[in-house]
Amino acid sequence: MENMDFIAKLEELSAHEDALKVSREVNELRGKFDDYVLEEERKVQVAQLETVEAEGQQHDETRIAEQESDFGKEAFYAIYNAYKERRNTAKEAKTAILADNLRQKRELITRLQKVVTSEENIGAAFAAFKEIQEKWNESGDIPRDDRADIQKDYSKLLEDFFYNINIYKQLKDHDFHRNHQMKTEIIDQLKALQKVDSIKEAEAGLKKLQNEWDGIGPVPNTEWEAVKEAYWTEVRSLNNRVNRHYEDRREEQRVNMEQKQALIAEVKVHAQELEVLVERKDWEERTAKVLDVQKAWKAIGAGPRRENELIWKEFRKECDVFFDAKKVFYEAINSEFDGVAKEKQALIDRANALKTSTDWKETANQLVRLQKEWKELGHAGRRNEQKLWKNFRTACDAFFNAREKHFSAQDAELEGNLALKNAFLEKLNAYEVPAEKAQALADLKAFSAEFNAIGKVPMKVKDAVYKSFKTAMDLHYGKLKMEGAEKDKIMFQAKMDTMKASPNSSRLMMDTKMDIRKEIDKYQKEVHLLENNLGFFANSKGADALKKEVEKNIQNVQDKITALRTKLKLIPNE
Repeated sequence: MENMDFIAKLEELSAHEDALKVSREVNELRGKFDDYVLEEERKVQVAQLETVEAEGQQHDETRIAEQESDFGKEAFYAIYNAYKERRNTAKEAKTAILADNLRQKRELITRLQKVVTSEENIGAAFAAFKEIQEKWNESGDIPRDDRADIQKDYSKLLEDFFYNINIYKQLKDHDFHRNHQMKTEIIDQLKALQKVDSIKEAEAGLKKLQNEWDGIGPVPNTEWEAVKEAYWTEVRSLNNRVNRHYEDRREEQRVNMEQKQALIAEVKVHAQELEVLVERKDWEERTAKVLDVQKAWKAIGAGPRRENELIWKEFRKECDVFFDAKKVFYEAINSEFDGVAKEKQALIDRANALKTSTDWKETANQLVRLQKEWKELGHAGRRNEQKLWKNFRTACDAFFNAREKHFSAQDAELEGNLALKNAFLEKLNAYEVPAEKAQALADLKAFSAEFNAIGKVPMKVKDAVYKSFKTAMDLHYGKLKMEGAEKDKIMFQAKMDTMKASPNSSRLMMDTKMDIRKEIDKYQKEVHLLENNLGFFANSKGADALKKEVEKNIQNVQDKITALRTKLKLIPNE
């Protein structure tokens, strides 16, 4: 994932209407982003080391947190801090809401208590009960510490209400049966949660089902003990599983903290006696050791959140001691970058002079050469490179954007050429190779010329169109009856004619030239070896037969070289 992906993901999460709901995801994303920045900073240092070894140039390599770019940290944390403020506000608002909900529920419990103990009219009692129950269901969540007691009091009153109010037995029996059925379904769902692999999913499911259980009314007295025992058996089992998970997690975090403490001690050793590092290679060898420690740190899992942040700051502080000292060392050799910056500014001036040109091909070639020179100059230093590159890129983009706009007007012509080539391919595929070989060769050559004369097609289909043309031509040539040198020459010439129609003809022909030249070189080495072997037969008796055989082999190889040179002459510009 790149830095812009992290920022985009954080923007998406921070825009969520419920800031608290995505809090865990935001914190996990922040941890991954910090790991990503650390890794990217390490990559920059490795790349700079490779540049030093390849080009012999000196570079300013500083500690990870102060590389050429912050890798999006400023933008990321600007969004993160804004989100954190919104989350804190949401948390405070939620706390107030929970307190108000608690107040409402206590008032409803008081009202329900009065209905249970004082109301004798069944209709009025049920009307009051219905109103209380609706308001209870409408009221939101309450603080965790009060949840069990409040729900226990409410559940007890529900049971008292249904048991103490003299209602019609048929209605009561029906409700009790339905409640029993619903509670049995809850128990089945709790059993299903035992098979869920994700602890978080199981914990959330348990909470949901417990809330649903508490909201269900009483069951027949004869069934209550059995259903209650079954329910609590599953609840206790799930709670035990959740508790074991978090205990294992705490033990794992404790081990992680011990390992990280060991790495802090190790990096402290590497940050000592820095005065003995007087050569670049000494610093790079020590840097490699520090980077190995950082890599090992990254591989270790997290500890408890608060302790994890403290130990990370301690580790980072020790790393900074080393990289700060390294920065001082490299600042002494930083003057070379200023010379590179001056040369790159000259390239920017030349690019600005070309950016308004309408000589599309030549100017593009000149700008490409300037870009190549830019790369060959190497790095201009952290202070200069980014600004210089932005100015250079702006000048180049001004020309290439204008060129793109110019050529976009030619799209209609390309589409027209595509229609012509598609019609031509239909004719080519329908062509029947005549028995007369000369006529067939003339036809196929004319087909190549006709296809090449049509012109370019849109970039997205150029390879597919050429492939269809080449496939058809290869099929027709394959039907000709030719053998030996004639076939070799004609098929090679046909290959050249077909290759001219390719959108990558120049590259294909250049590759063909290189392949032939490599083959010629191989045969020339073979001739040289055979000629050396002739020296062994010069004064040998009875070696005439072997000598003639070698001379014959030499002639065969030279004939192959001659044939290959003939092919080279058939390639354009050769």
